[in-house]
Amino acid sequence: MEKMYKKITTPLTDEAIRDLKAGDLVYISGFIYTARDAAHKRLVELLKESKELPFDIKGAVIYYVGPTPPKPSRIIGSAGPTTSSRMDAYAPLLIEKGLKGMIGKGGRSPMVKESMVKYGAVYFIATGGAGALLSKHIKSSEVIAYEDLGPEAIRKLYVEDFPAIVANDIYGNDLIEEGKKRYKISSL
Repeated sequence: MEKMYKKITTPLTDEAIRDLKAGDLVYISGFIYTARDAAHKRLVELLKESKELPFDIKGAVIYYVGPTPPKPSRIIGSAGPTTSSRMDAYAPLLIEKGLKGMIGKGGRSPMVKESMVKYGAVYFIATGGAGALLSKHIKSSEVIAYEDLGPEAIRKLYVEDFPAIVANDIYGNDLIEEGKKRYKISSL
């Protein structure tokens, strides 16, 4: 039986978040923002100094990606997810301030998972190694902050039907940990 994708749009609402469960396949459409560890560090510094962020964090989704330069006639280059745990030191404060979604690869720390449950946010995983395919869902790209970071600058992307899987939901479910448990049981 083929599993159906849930279509969600950004900015994410509390209602949309409540409907998502670990393991759900989603298509994300709307504006999302790119940021990796250097940009996250700067965002958290701004928040700690009570300064304004370069984008509205309320309901936002951040994609952990540093895209390659685009080929001629392309909007963006390969745009595959990076390892999310590198952002774990910064994510809880951003979630507390209204971040509703993150896209990356790999598991999250207990601190991030607790913040997602407490403040209502989800973590999506995208397929690593499929950056060229994922970039086809990106319809516009604009650097909006930290241009000095090159590929790690913050970009505002418009995506259509960007495929992802809910890895962590607001109910404390963790698709990655569940998968590890199933693997251990089946490998005995």
